[in-house]
Amino acid sequence: MKTFFPKKEEITRKWWLVNAEGKTLGRLATEIAVLLRGKRKVEYCDHLDCGDFVVVINAEKVKVTGKKLEQKKYYSHSGYPGGLKEKTLKEMLAKKPEEVIKKAVWGMIPKNRLGRKIYKKLKVYRGPEHPHQAQQPQEYQF
Repeated sequence: MKTFFPKKEEITRKWWLVNAEGKTLGRLATEIAVLLRGKRKVEYCDHLDCGDFVVVINAEKVKVTGKKLEQKKYYSHSGYPGGLKEKTLKEMLAKKPEEVIKKAVWGMIPKNRLGRKIYKKLKVYRGPEHPHQAQQPQEYQF
């Protein structure tokens, strides 16, 4: 029996709407990464972009367990000596909650050209409004 490989024109993409309110950050990120890669599809192929688009709303209402709000750190470097900056999860959720979900999902997809292409299909918004009504995203239930 021959191995089936989908062609670009045969791949159908859906738009999913994920509500992050009350969801645990890591578990939410794994589900989003699976949707972005298309691993739940029958025609999944690991070297092709078979995934769907994902719109995440209410990013500021995501929850974490334990003492992660004070203990989890996010690092960035300016490129200059002494330019290392660190922020806690609590500070990140207050200023840029979209980045928290994006960084969690980025850690769960491949770090190559395909991963960067997959990552562009993720749209994260702080509140319940989003500009993707025309695509008619379907509500995704966990």
